[in-house]
Amino acid sequence: MLDKLRNFSKGKLAGVLVAIIIIPFVFWGMGSVFSGGNTNSIAKINNYNLSAQDFADFVNNSKISTEVIKENIDNNVLEELLTQLVSTTLIDIEINELKILISDEAIANRLKNQKNFQDENNNFSRIKYEKFLLENNISSVEFEKNIRNNELKKNLFSYIGGGIKSPYFLVNKTYKDELKEVEVDYIDLISIYTKKNEIKIDDIKKHINENKEKFLIEKIDISLIKINPNNLTGETEFTENFFSKIDEIEDLIINNNKINEIAKKYNLKVETIKEYYPKENKDDLLIEIYKKRNSSTLELLDKNDFFVLYEINNFKKLLPSLENKEFLEIAKNDLYEIKKYELHSELMKKIQKKEFENKDFSKLGKDEIKNLKIKNVNDTDKFTFDSVSLIYSLNLNNFSLVSDKNNNVYLVKIKNIYENNLIKNSQENKKYVNQTNIKIRDNLYNSYDLLLNEKYKIEVNENTLDRMKNYFR
Repeated sequence: MLDKLRNFSKGKLAGVLVAIIIIPFVFWGMGSVFSGGNTNSIAKINNYNLSAQDFADFVNNSKISTEVIKENIDNNVLEELLTQLVSTTLIDIEINELKILISDEAIANRLKNQKNFQDENNNFSRIKYEKFLLENNISSVEFEKNIRNNELKKNLFSYIGGGIKSPYFLVNKTYKDELKEVEVDYIDLISIYTKKNEIKIDDIKKHINENKEKFLIEKIDISLIKINPNNLTGETEFTENFFSKIDEIEDLIINNNKINEIAKKYNLKVETIKEYYPKENKDDLLIEIYKKRNSSTLELLDKNDFFVLYEINNFKKLLPSLENKEFLEIAKNDLYEIKKYELHSELMKKIQKKEFENKDFSKLGKDEIKNLKIKNVNDTDKFTFDSVSLIYSLNLNNFSLVSDKNNNVYLVKIKNIYENNLIKNSQENKKYVNQTNIKIRDNLYNSYDLLLNEKYKIEVNENTLDRMKNYFR
């Protein structure tokens, strides 16, 4: 939701609504992600301030681990969470403005009807309730407050979407869209692509020359020393003396000593490796060093049986030799994929411009055209779910590109659509009435989302948000 939160995701409100309707209670976690109780404002909704501590509590209660947040800190995970907090806060503000109330009696009934708190006779169990509160480290006052908040939200959503009754033609459309059979003719485009073995070496070389930057590889020069008790102390075992000298070496690294200086001081032999690239030498140690080529120049690694002191002296981008068969195969595959992409793009342009016709389909497919009946929108025996959904959105004689689970691409033509009308007052009718009501309700929620976005002025304190992001880095 909320385009005013920079580029934050839209449509969060609907997700919040669904979550609240489905989940009976919000179970609050224990402890705090942040210590110190920071009260700096992180967001402002009109004159209402959301503090950094409010957000810290929300993050902590989100059940997202600190590790996951750290891993996704640059993928806007905190921005997403802030968007959710703003969304729920907007709902709370709306509830207050609309003066929606819930009685103490209703809260008591909500508790009594919660199966988690009932005994074998379906009666409310005070013991189970108190046990739950203790296990979750939450007071009854706080927990019942959460219940009240959720009930208030549910009442608001009923207020928004109440009284929805879908007309038969919409219910029937939902039924048809889901259960109709769609017959397609399709072409496996793999039969159309230029075969790999037909790609000429001159075309591959031309492709490489025109795309040199794509094929450059980074090769590094490495100096390294494998350190063990024998070459460092003249002993056969790891002793206190050995680890004392390791500590000295670490101090020398901190003080910007070079590897040759350290080698000279302890009479160690430096091994030099020129123009290292993992695919040419798959030594696990060297691969580990290669991965760190952009972040470290001198480092000491603990490899359990020995230590490794290494220094990256240089790295350069080079074009592999054309005599390298593996490299030529890589370049050939790249050219092959480009040809596939170009064919897909050309076909889609023609389809979108309505320049692709039945005669073009027949000419392209020749003897490769196959036929398939898709039983319903969930029939994924041949194509992916997204592809089937796309097929079901098309009209008779329409064309499109779809894919299977192995990412093979097909050109499909809608040959026939077989539909049956929903019988009124049947058991199925009730099912599809509910489905259609939900669709209409979701559209209402999305409209309400946009309304709130226009109604309230939302500002984010970027400095506070950045400080919180830095906490996780």
